[in-house]
Amino acid sequence: MNGILRTVLVTGATGYIGGRLVPRLLEAGHTVKVLVRTSAKIAGVPWLDDVVVVESSLDDGGALRDALAGVDVLYYLVHSMAAGSGFEAKEKAMADTAAKAAADAGVERIVYLGGLHPANVELSTHMRSREAVGKVFLDSPVDAVVFQAGVVIGSGSASFEMIRHLSETLPLMPAPSWVRNKIEAIAVRDVLHYLVGAASLTGPINRTFDIGCRQVLSYAGMMKEYAAEAGLPYRVVLALPIPAPKLAGLWVALTTPIPLSMSLPLVQSLQHDAVSREHDIDAVIPVPAGGLTPYRRAVALALGKERDGQVETTWANAGADADPLPSDPDWSGHKVFVDERTFHGDVDPAHVWTIIEGIGGRNGWYSLPLAWRVRGWLDKLTGGAGLLRGRRHPGKLASGEVVDWWRVERIDRGKLLRLRAEMRAPGRAWLELSVEPDGGGSRYRQRAIFFPKGLSGRLYWLAVLPFHSLIFPAMARNITTAAKKIVEAERAEAGSENKPGSP
Repeated sequence: MNGILRTVLVTGATGYIGGRLVPRLLEAGHTVKVLVRTSAKIAGVPWLDDVVVVESSLDDGGALRDALAGVDVLYYLVHSMAAGSGFEAKEKAMADTAAKAAADAGVERIVYLGGLHPANVELSTHMRSREAVGKVFLDSPVDAVVFQAGVVIGSGSASFEMIRHLSETLPLMPAPSWVRNKIEAIAVRDVLHYLVGAASLTGPINRTFDIGCRQVLSYAGMMKEYAAEAGLPYRVVLALPIPAPKLAGLWVALTTPIPLSMSLPLVQSLQHDAVSREHDIDAVIPVPAGGLTPYRRAVALALGKERDGQVETTWANAGADADPLPSDPDWSGHKVFVDERTFHGDVDPAHVWTIIEGIGGRNGWYSLPLAWRVRGWLDKLTGGAGLLRGRRHPGKLASGEVVDWWRVERIDRGKLLRLRAEMRAPGRAWLELSVEPDGGGSRYRQRAIFFPKGLSGRLYWLAVLPFHSLIFPAMARNITTAAKKIVEAERAEAGSENKPGSP
């Protein structure tokens, strides 16, 4: 690579790969623009002040053409896998719009990340769509580099979460026959290496490149290797002679954080071997310093990032946009149900806020954990998010991030956290947690807000009221109690340090 600096536009900057690519392009010295539907979704990213933000949609060809003015390289990192039926047509239409806009704006190259798949086989809907999008770019007047990658392994990736949760669920796992298929994974750091390298390419290059770690395993082998790296007992995976992709997709949805809308296409994409057929990329972009990352090393790196709370992006944080909660005066004229609780405690508001910002994930919801789990299972069965998505960082949140079946809609650090529900329900729901000084202590306030949809929404609210009367009062008390424990722990630590003979 010759280190030529470019002006690039990244689509999908709120996604798993795009959110990691942007800071690495900046680090390489490139000028970066990002196209997002709403800038609120990247409000908390550390690189926000270093990029040009364009608010628009890929459906708007004119706006996209304007955004591409002066751009050398377009990174197309958008796909609609979780958008339900019809995503094939939607993906192709958006790619057509992007290709035309890039040609009109004089863009030199389009870079796209597609999927690794064998030739001359009937592909799943998801993989067929990815191949079709790549073909749109390769057939356009603009040169295109289409990378084809298999399972991407990195902290927070959907593929890694799927392997992790399946491996940790059962020591003896019956599985469909496709677990014997050959898979060539790739570490997310190596995917980013190739994507960044593509920005500086010169000359006419218009083709696909297979990329992978050059280590071929079966899917069952990947689960066993994960278990070994994670310190789990040996896993026995029984391959049954039944493909059953839909049943397997449902099983994945119930046992992992991946919703059914994503687990089905992910499982269907595993019906065939996914191994590189060529390594031509080596002549264009050299392998990373130190070589490509072996699968087990990629697993170790991902586990380390999760353990240390250093997960940059997650698949779940790339969720769909939704209407925000209207302000209180706007509620007039609308049917709304509110469950509000307050609790006074003789503890500093800062300690209460520590508990509020760390809620969910492994810390739980501070009341009747079984009830929360049951609701999560019911949500999973109906195709919702469930409680398994967790959170990116154990103690810090940013706008747009996922917390189990909620998404952070607003955060005023130290004061208010507003979560928007992404569970399946006949209406729209929010949960607000806030704290403020109150005399010598703090006043904790908690509001559950529900905008019902029709009669079913009203009946739903009546059905959950008995559970709310148990869960929410306990939640308010327990959050304040947990804050007191922080104070007691700090006092105990300070007392031990002040003892004679303490170092």
